[in-house]
Amino acid sequence: MRLLLQWSGLRSNTRSSFVMPCASQTRFLLLYGSQRGQAKAIAEEIAVKASDHGFAAEVSCLSEEEKYNLERERSPVVIVVSTTGDGEPPDTAINFVKKIKTKTLCSVHFAHLHYALLGLGDSNYSNFCNCGKTIDKRLGELGAQQFYASGYADDGVGLELVVEPWIEGLWDALRKFVTSAMSTSQKDTNNHVGDHNAKNEMRTIESAVTDLNLHLLSLDESSSKDESGGSCNIVAEGEVLEASLTRSVSPLSESSLNVPALPAPFLDVELLNELQQDPTLLKPPETAHQVVITSAKQLTREDAVKTTLLLEMDISETPLVYEPGDSFDLLCPNNNSEVEELLLRLGILEKKHHIVKLQVKPDTKRKVSRLPLYIPEHSSLQYIFMWCLEIRAIPKKAFLRSLVEYTTNEHEKRRLQELCSKQGFADYNHFIRNPSLSILDLLCAFPSCMPTLSVILEHLPKLQPRSYSAASSIYSNPGRVHIVFNIVEFPPCPERPALRKGVCTGWLSNLVLPILQHSGGQMMLPEIQDASNVLPKVYICSRPSSAFHLPSDTAAPIIMVGPGTGISPFIGFLQHRKKQREEHPDVSFGETWLFFGCRHKDRDFIFRDELGRFQAEGTLTHLRVSFSRDQDDSTEEVKPKYVQDNLRLNAQDVVRVLFKENGYIYICGDAKNMAKNVHEELIDIFSRELQIDKLEAMKVIADLREKKRYLQDIWS
Repeated sequence: MRLLLQWSGLRSNTRSSFVMPCASQTRFLLLYGSQRGQAKAIAEEIAVKASDHGFAAEVSCLSEEEKYNLERERSPVVIVVSTTGDGEPPDTAINFVKKIKTKTLCSVHFAHLHYALLGLGDSNYSNFCNCGKTIDKRLGELGAQQFYASGYADDGVGLELVVEPWIEGLWDALRKFVTSAMSTSQKDTNNHVGDHNAKNEMRTIESAVTDLNLHLLSLDESSSKDESGGSCNIVAEGEVLEASLTRSVSPLSESSLNVPALPAPFLDVELLNELQQDPTLLKPPETAHQVVITSAKQLTREDAVKTTLLLEMDISETPLVYEPGDSFDLLCPNNNSEVEELLLRLGILEKKHHIVKLQVKPDTKRKVSRLPLYIPEHSSLQYIFMWCLEIRAIPKKAFLRSLVEYTTNEHEKRRLQELCSKQGFADYNHFIRNPSLSILDLLCAFPSCMPTLSVILEHLPKLQPRSYSAASSIYSNPGRVHIVFNIVEFPPCPERPALRKGVCTGWLSNLVLPILQHSGGQMMLPEIQDASNVLPKVYICSRPSSAFHLPSDTAAPIIMVGPGTGISPFIGFLQHRKKQREEHPDVSFGETWLFFGCRHKDRDFIFRDELGRFQAEGTLTHLRVSFSRDQDDSTEEVKPKYVQDNLRLNAQDVVRVLFKENGYIYICGDAKNMAKNVHEELIDIFSRELQIDKLEAMKVIADLREKKRYLQDIWS
């Protein structure tokens, strides 16, 4: 399970300060459900803008049920909610969703309610914006009425493409609704006419938003097609001037620009005396536990395209427990050399050990202003940049707009204005979003830009922990948990000339280097006396899965699809099943199918020996492997290249397991390519084998999802 990138319209802090409604302001209720802060930040942005449009937002998290009552709410309601995991509600919305899905509620339970909904998701996941759609559908079933068409923002192409126009259109929709409601209350005899007008207004708003979303989608698709050859000017015969991060071409270079409003500054920053203790020592949250990495092994050969490592961590001294299918969040720092380079670029490297004091500006014009919760008091500058801020975060347009104010070169200032403007959205995607540039990359590209420390702290989001699936069973490995990961590498590109490793995987690979066993070596190290002072340590938090577990009925057959490191949770499944078979020899166990794939059989077929043992003892009944780069062009035999090819070759068994024997299918790995391709292949298989059309096949998959028999743990 992987989650979305942070929205940086506004930051979160300890206590909100909202302007109370005055005589000229109309109240509306603003609810949000957020996993990592995105929906909350967008809700706060709406609250900030509300006052400028004559409204006052009363903001609450969906989990704060004591602060609102939809059964009695008569003001318009705006809901902003994200989706996490396999289409699941964020933690803060779980109870709300359960409550409104209560079957005993009647069809007019929310007949008095008028709402608008903004859902956040990622189209790389097949259950796009599922939480928002679930709430939207259920509110409609309970009689609630939309006063503004729902928006569904896609982090796969950029949340702002839908979020920004949706927020802009919200104010007119609120005004029309309030005007209509006031007119209706004053003219009781014309209720039917008022209802008819409201419906017409709704249709008009829905049509406008639909047209806007389709227009944005069309623009995004056309810009993608033009990115390689459309953004260039012919300067002279044989000479082509192409756009780049720092240079635009016509028509953008000659266009009038619509740039975002300048975000109101809200932080005062003061550097105090130097910190005496270790300025980089992590101050972990209460939910985190320090564990020792007892072993590290490289699973792939040296000549493999990707390097895969397996780590074993000792959790015996912690209260942590887990089931196969659960994940663990691992707290990691930013790369120290990047931190120092950024501090040097900001001109404050020599003060990296100084304590940072933060205060909310007493005269800030920002209506929602509070200190960031994720920056502890009495922290050094270096600590904040290493452990608190996502310095690799892609700068949002609001951040770029602020940078304009600190740029002295007119050419650079104009280019930053273009990149944050409506007219420059294609360039923003092509030169900033797609190559995943960071604030450091931008500051290197625009040397006259010298932002203050307060601007950086206001716009950089929280450094999030990285999530890894457990690749073990606690019943087979008491007091231990294994995780598996590829060392992520970002190759150089014109906008970022240096190769970079992933924030967490790069850090982990360096951390375990002294104890790393290469492929073919022993997995476990010899016993070390006082290992706590020798072995590396990390902080982890448990992240239980709500559904990605083995079925409670051991007789139910399972199909596991996990190429590459997507095999991780299935190793835990098989270890667990092996232990069950040993302890309960008289119990019936269903078939276990594993579809695994990698590039080369001899280079990156991870867990090859362990899978062979599972097969030999009967724990794994069917293993189907594919190797995408081992294809032999000299023979006519066509070998399966990807996991979906093997699914196709075993289509009849797949259908038998899922429909005749009520089995389960689990998919783990890359969301952008593998999970989508597997999903499409299953639609074809069900359509062909069940002799139904593709629409019916999609409904079959939806039914399996609803019954928790089609489960995914995927990431982008």
